[in-house]
Amino acid sequence: MKTDSGVTVSVWMKSGEMPRRPRLTRDLSVDVCVVGGGIAGLTTAYLLAREGRKVAVLEDGVFTGGETSRTTAHLTLPDEFFGDLEHVHGVEGARLAIESHVAAVDRIEAIAREEKIDCDFVRVPGYLFAPAGESPEEFDEELAAAARLGYTKVEKIPRAPIPGGDTGAALRFADLAQFHPLKYLGGLVRALERDGALLFGDTRAEKFEGGGDAHVVTREGHTVKCQAMVVATNSPVNDRLVIHTKQHPYRTYVVGLRVPAGKVERALYWDYADPYHYVRLQSGEKGAADVLIVGGEDHHTGQEDDAEARWGRLEQWTREHWPAAGALEFRWSGQVMEPVDGLAYIGRNPLDADNVFIATGDSGNGMTHGTIAGILLTDLIQGRANPWATLYDPSRKSLRATKEWIKEAAKSSAPYAEWVKPGDVESADQVAAGEGAVLRRGLTKVAVYRDPSGRVVELSAVCPHLGCIVDWNSGEKTWDCPCHGSRFTAEGRVVNGPAHTDLPPAER
Repeated sequence: MKTDSGVTVSVWMKSGEMPRRPRLTRDLSVDVCVVGGGIAGLTTAYLLAREGRKVAVLEDGVFTGGETSRTTAHLTLPDEFFGDLEHVHGVEGARLAIESHVAAVDRIEAIAREEKIDCDFVRVPGYLFAPAGESPEEFDEELAAAARLGYTKVEKIPRAPIPGGDTGAALRFADLAQFHPLKYLGGLVRALERDGALLFGDTRAEKFEGGGDAHVVTREGHTVKCQAMVVATNSPVNDRLVIHTKQHPYRTYVVGLRVPAGKVERALYWDYADPYHYVRLQSGEKGAADVLIVGGEDHHTGQEDDAEARWGRLEQWTREHWPAAGALEFRWSGQVMEPVDGLAYIGRNPLDADNVFIATGDSGNGMTHGTIAGILLTDLIQGRANPWATLYDPSRKSLRATKEWIKEAAKSSAPYAEWVKPGDVESADQVAAGEGAVLRRGLTKVAVYRDPSGRVVELSAVCPHLGCIVDWNSGEKTWDCPCHGSRFTAEGRVVNGPAHTDLPPAER
């Protein structure tokens, strides 16, 4: 599949895209309304439906067509060093974080088996290795932290099984996993429909009200009344400020290169470069070559526009480490919400009614965090205690992460200075076909896109969330907000929250 820019995207999309579900065209009354059709929303809906709750799921687009389709689908442990988790969350918190991720992988495996979902699930080892030129001295500290936290499935080995040079000492993690996310979620969709859940695509939720009269109102004005609601939209679209000060959006890049079958050990690989690299192998469909999927080159959303260079560096890095890599099969980018303390925000929405829940802050662990969300939110909605509730509570205060919060907050607030700067161009005539740029017009700024035929679209460049100036993303052909990560198509349709309304036409 290709984007409007012609960039080939996602091995998952090529073999797992789901048909559209009908749009909501009437008012409803259900037990639980779930907003968001990715892994967190669908897992929550699935587990609630299995317990007999009447559930409706609203998705603004195609189910699993958002960030879930752009994951590399590593099923692994928290995306932090054990020692860092222990420092920020304490021994018990770090232990629970590891426990919850292990439980999430186990739950995915159990659901796939119970529902007979052919999703390429397989247990694999994982290898953590040092970046080139760095000594892996901290691996001893990491092993000591693992022992303190009771995690025993890790060992130090002389080198990672990467053919392109000696990595030096590495850590080997046993019993991690990988799967095909859209095949898996396709199975969840089928199970939901079997269990009587109501699934609606192309249905944008725009108004949210908790409490005794809890309901969600769609863009077309239809109301879904509910006893509880779950907003699982990558970045919450029902919250304007609180959560968005506690997490920050990053763009991450992925390339896939063909490799001969059997030439690469099936495993998860990652280093701790800044930004780090992450690697896995996907079997080819129907006898085709395997595909080595490699990600990295992250940057703060909307604050860089050099996708071609980042994809190029990833391809070069891959060929250096795996010389057998052949033709470039695909490339894409995705958005990751980074919480300041390394763990997702799952639970009751801060400063809201007790029956409004959110799941966000995936931190590169979207598949496991999304599954944790399903387990935890189901327990909370069903009135059961869950040992992970405090750890993932969206209202938590992480005082030991204050330094990280200050650093990230500075990155998110700096783009507001764009209000007083000149535009990228002085005139729409300077915008090339198929590209976009921001120009100044009096006291405001205009986002100008010229489509491949030469037609010009002029939009307000002001993000409707909190007023930051959007930036053009030439790799994805989108307008991206550098403050909180909202994203819009070239013609202004919102595709990522926290904004939930489109960019309006520019004023003349």
